[in-house]
Amino acid sequence: MENQDEKMTFRESWSVFKFIAHFLLPFKKYFILAFVFSVIATGLASIMPFVLSTFMDNYLTPMKATDAIIFYFAALYFVLNVINSLAFFFKWNFLQNGAIFVNQRIRQAVYRKIHTLGMRYFDQKPTGWLITRITNDTDLFNFWQMLFNALNSLISIVIAFVALFFVDKQISLIMLIFLPILILAVLIYQRISTRVYKLMLKKRSELNTKLNEYISGMRIIQQFRQEKRLGAEFEATNNDYFRLRKRVIQINGLLLSPLVNFLLAISIIVVLAMYSARSMHTIVAAGLIYAFISNVQIYFNPISGLMDSLSNFSNGMVASSRIKQIMEETEYAPAQAQTAEKIFDSSVKKIEQGKIEFRDVSFSYDGKNQVLKHISFVVEPGETLAFVGHTGSGKSSIINVFMRFYEFYEGQVLIDNQDIRDFSKEELRSKIGLVLQDSFMFVASVTDNIKMMNKNISDEAVKKAAEFVQADSFIKKLENGYETKVIEAGATFSTGERQLINFARTIVRNPKILLLDEATANIDTETEALIQSGLVNMRQNRTTLVIAHRLSTIKDANQILVLDQGEIIERGNHAELLAQNGYYADMYRIQNLQKEI
Repeated sequence: MENQDEKMTFRESWSVFKFIAHFLLPFKKYFILAFVFSVIATGLASIMPFVLSTFMDNYLTPMKATDAIIFYFAALYFVLNVINSLAFFFKWNFLQNGAIFVNQRIRQAVYRKIHTLGMRYFDQKPTGWLITRITNDTDLFNFWQMLFNALNSLISIVIAFVALFFVDKQISLIMLIFLPILILAVLIYQRISTRVYKLMLKKRSELNTKLNEYISGMRIIQQFRQEKRLGAEFEATNNDYFRLRKRVIQINGLLLSPLVNFLLAISIIVVLAMYSARSMHTIVAAGLIYAFISNVQIYFNPISGLMDSLSNFSNGMVASSRIKQIMEETEYAPAQAQTAEKIFDSSVKKIEQGKIEFRDVSFSYDGKNQVLKHISFVVEPGETLAFVGHTGSGKSSIINVFMRFYEFYEGQVLIDNQDIRDFSKEELRSKIGLVLQDSFMFVASVTDNIKMMNKNISDEAVKKAAEFVQADSFIKKLENGYETKVIEAGATFSTGERQLINFARTIVRNPKILLLDEATANIDTETEALIQSGLVNMRQNRTTLVIAHRLSTIKDANQILVLDQGEIIERGNHAELLAQNGYYADMYRIQNLQKEI
């Protein structure tokens, strides 16, 4: 699943940074204002020690402090603290709002991108992997804070050093010795942590994938008593994640705040030692020492904060590289002709009759192994064509090609004698109705599930569609009728009931072409008998392609194509195929024998 090497080169890191930074540009005003208030807060923090130093050395030590002077310095210090607090508040307010807006924009961009990708992409990526990308990896709040802290720390260091230089040039220059040590620590940390974070996030993605698979397949897991085996697999992955997380903590514990605090302690010792040596020859003001040490702390504090944020930077860079991987994905859904998407152009083609034709179509999912080989057939408007064959014969692949879920490169698919690529996707989706073997239901009311939240479809149309497919009888018996809430995946409905709602969902849009992909395969005999009349009504005045599991349901089809290993081996209507006494006749006799048994 992970194509990238564990180590990210500088060129790769810079490319990822430029990619993710462009999401920030629309909200740069928030970060600019946060930076301005940050400079104000840092400047005031550097000035306030000098206020106390002046009071201590000029008034308190020589015992010249009157009530008025004490009140003046107390008021001045109070006002500076209030302004500093307000600046700090506005800094974090603008910074956090900006970070939230950027995260929202990234998540929306990734979500929109996923909807442009073709079915082949989703065949290759587990659901849990994609969920991790959209939820965890797009949450870059701490990453933006770290970037801001990096810039803010640089400014704070400069301001603090200027203050130190103003107090004592000689000792302030000695403080510069600690910078190369800190920079070296940053480089070492970044080199080690990026690799560990990448492995850790990979394991987290595996955890989400396993959770999604196990929860979705809980019935099968319990039925076949796989709890212990899958529990052991999950525990192994979770332990790997735990060990990597522990390594991150160890690296952070060694190279982040502890190292900075150690260097800060040494620097304070150096300052006190140098001032002690000077005091042997001259008087050293206590307030001056206080102001100097306070600014030494201001000098080191942003470095400490920056070091602590480096873990967020490593995490953010790895997550950003994953986002970049999705946004640069080229496995797009099949595209229509450019002229087809000009929906306001009166010359745009419309599906009016519903004639379908495949001309020598060959197709492969992976570009190597052909699953359809030279498929040709014609279905006149209003006719029904059925596909039969064993699993893997290519029946569903024909539907996938016709629905434009996958691109084909050999042959031609026509609707009303026009290339299928010349119709807009909107036209195809509105005029082609697809009923799959497995029906999916959303967490919403029955009405919303039928009209798919389409405001242009009235409730009356929903009821007529339900009556048309024989679904109205059981819907009326529900506690709240059509407004009954559907829980996740429609678990409270039987398979047959979900499929009847699926039929209603298709028929309410009044499609010109109807595709039935083994639509009655999972329905019990009683329910099937109930909807057979509905299916007859659905097929009236519509061109219909049917993938049939039960051959008894397609006796009245105008054409039946028998497929084997992607090729058409027999064709004709039910009576003609029985007369041929071939593959179809054998299948029909076997099914009749099974019924008798």
